[in-house]
Amino acid sequence: MLDLLAPTQLAVPAFTILILAEMIIGWKSGRARYEGKDTMTSMLMGLGSTVAGALSAAFFIGVSYWVWQNFGIFDMGTALWVFALAFVLDDLAYYWIHRMGHRMRWMWAAHVIHHSSQHYNLSTALRQTWTGAFTPGILFKMPLFLLGIEPAIVFFVAGINLVYQFWIHTEAIDKMPRWFEYIFNTPSHHRVHHANNPRYLDANYAGVFMAWDRMFGSFIPERKDEACRYGLVTDLGTFNPLRVAVHEWLGIFKDIWSAKDWKHKVLFLLAPPGWTPDGSRMTSDMIRAAWLEREAIKKSGKVTGDKNTIAAE
Repeated sequence: MLDLLAPTQLAVPAFTILILAEMIIGWKSGRARYEGKDTMTSMLMGLGSTVAGALSAAFFIGVSYWVWQNFGIFDMGTALWVFALAFVLDDLAYYWIHRMGHRMRWMWAAHVIHHSSQHYNLSTALRQTWTGAFTPGILFKMPLFLLGIEPAIVFFVAGINLVYQFWIHTEAIDKMPRWFEYIFNTPSHHRVHHANNPRYLDANYAGVFMAWDRMFGSFIPERKDEACRYGLVTDLGTFNPLRVAVHEWLGIFKDIWSAKDWKHKVLFLLAPPGWTPDGSRMTSDMIRAAWLEREAIKKSGKVTGDKNTIAAE
């Protein structure tokens, strides 16, 4: 087993310095907003995520090595090009894990924590799940192990991916150069991902490379005429870390318990967040569809008004 450094642990001092720097920038320029209780909640969620990850690490490492050793098709070795390939393929796996984290309620129950803040700053990057081990996300990494890439390499490049994503959680940076915006995930792209505006819902799932969003039709650019609003569609209304960590799981258990048949019980787990048999709650698709309908009505009304104005003149 390769013994590689953990990038996220090495980056902790830099994270701390950058958060303090952003606080100062925000205080002087207003381009970054912090709220004490919200920031503390993010810090506690990050600490809890680290503990939860450490507790589940042995299981995931064991399963990953078992798959790699027994079912790996090739012996990819440890050359530099293998690390580069692993980085790209892991980023693709991350895209699908992230996308399903928004499209499957089972996985959303863990990922929702990251979207629970109404603020968008570097401390938000630390607001991570405590319950990711209870979702099927690891399955998306299995093709890399089956291909023959040693799990230690995959975990190493995944750590680099997460370190990269830290800096994009900010409002202090407007836009990067156009070529950079096209290739890589940036603060602008990720602000869209965290926004709860109907226009922006469920977009920009990339970790590092925006090619996946462009390829799979989930890319939406940030617009100057519509500022991003952050947080969940329905705010939790609490800074309690335990409540933040488990609220969606409690909602799932409640819905499954009250469901009248097994089909609905399963769908409460696998269907998109907000799904109900009777449509009494709204999924992101329903929210966007309702918004598009309102926009169409507004535009048709504007056109009618313009015609009336022309006729009157």
